[in-house]
Amino acid sequence: MNKYEAEFSNLVRAYRKRHLGRGPTKITTTFCKNWAICEMEGNLTPVEKFIASADGGKQILRSARTELVKQIYRKHPPVEMEKLLGAKFVDLFVDIDLERDFGMSIFVFDQNIEQKFCMDE
Repeated sequence: MNKYEAEFSNLVRAYRKRHLGRGPTKITTTFCKNWAICEMEGNLTPVEKFIASADGGKQILRSARTELVKQIYRKHPPVEMEKLLGAKFVDLFVDIDLERDFGMSIFVFDQNIEQKFCMDE
C-alpha cells in the first residue's frame, strides 16, 4: 500500500466514524484502474454481532449495513477523498461477510487513479 492508498484508508475510517459512529479497525486499500478497493476488518459493533447471531438476523443486518453505507455516501459525497485523488466520486459497491466481520467497498472514480498514483512505485 503506497502513501496515497494509506491516506485513502485513513479517510475512509474517519468518514465512517463521522457518519456511522465507528470505523473498521483495519483497512487495506488498493487502487486498480478507476477503483479504490478497500478491504475492511472489525466493522461490526457488539450490538450488530448480537443481531447477526439471532435467527434471521444475518440477512437483515447484511442488507441494512450495505444499503445504509451506500445511502450515506450518496447523501454525503466523500469530498475529502475526491480532494486527495483529484477525481470525482461516481459510485460505491459494498459487501460484508458477517461471520468473518470482513467487508469490502469498491469506490468508483471518474479517472484512472491507479495510473495517477501507483505507476511510479
